[in-house]
Amino acid sequence: VRGPRFRKLKIGAGHRLDVKASGVFVLGIGHGNKLLTDLHNCHLTKVYTVGGLFGKATDDFSDTGNLVEKTTFDHITRENLERILAVIQGTNQKALLMYSNIDMKTQEAYELAVKGLIRPMGKSPPIITAVRCLQFALPEFQLEIHCLHETQQYLRKMVHEIGLELKSSAVCTQVRRTRDGVFTVGDALPRTRWNLRSIQEAIQNCQLKVETELERTLG
Repeated sequence: VRGPRFRKLKIGAGHRLDVKASGVFVLGIGHGNKLLTDLHNCHLTKVYTVGGLFGKATDDFSDTGNLVEKTTFDHITRENLERILAVIQGTNQKALLMYSNIDMKTQEAYELAVKGLIRPMGKSPPIITAVRCLQFALPEFQLEIHCLHETQQYLRKMVHEIGLELKSSAVCTQVRRTRDGVFTVGDALPRTRWNLRSIQEAIQNCQLKVETELERTLG
């Protein structure tokens, strides 16, 4: 298709994925770029499944990095891992409240909590809002991580630090984003469906929930 209408079709990227990560990657087309900015200002939670492997450490915290050391891991149990995850979540909950700048004794705080809207509405360090173990079969494990303001490398480093806390080491084998705000894997288009009709349908199917979230969060 040719013509002036298609010469300046602006496409914007939402929260980026690095080359070693996969999953939901949101794009804005045309006027959708303004919606991307609005959604960014909502500071919505993103969800990842993150794979880990105990017993070794690398220079970039991934299983494809240069090996730094090998360690034993037979002493690790699921209970030990879940105890560490509970500590991580508790520490991050305190950070979430601190950066949300809300007096937790007020009616406003109560109403925001009921709506699930307690979140930093500005810049903050990466914050883990929830984390749980999905699978555990030594030396492998898989986590589900809900977070804000993260990078995929931050999540890999988190796996590394979990290994250290358990008196071992660990590398990240997978980072897959399953949700970015209102968008889920079910909304995503695989490469085989990157065509005009599928993209139009995807935009139409997501329009209502984008508008609903913007109204709920930004008013």
